[in-house]
Amino acid sequence: MRILSAVKLSKTVSGLRNTMNLTQAELGERTGLHRIMIGRIEREDFTPSIAQLQALADVLGFEITDMFVEKEQSQSFIALRSESMNEVEKKGVDTLLGMMFALRQQILLRRKFEHESENQA
Repeated sequence: MRILSAVKLSKTVSGLRNTMNLTQAELGERTGLHRIMIGRIEREDFTPSIAQLQALADVLGFEITDMFVEKEQSQSFIALRSESMNEVEKKGVDTLLGMMFALRQQILLRRKFEHESENQA
């Protein structure tokens, strides 16, 4: 899956803006974006809408599709496969599962107690 890279967008906008000798305010006037938003994009602190991204691409002359990167695959399922974990990770998973089971047991007991209390009232 491809996602918009804030890093790529930041470097592209900043680099092309400087190459074109534009201030953030001048780029803002040409794109319809406020200069503060241009600054936030350059600091990787703002994700523009598609329309804003297109306005930037039109003025600065870059391809929107070049701003996307492949999303890294999550390794969340590997953590539960014991053959790929070291001993510390295995102990951590065992502890976490034990805590989850204990919490589940407490929830079931509380529900049973609440149900019995309602029937006695």
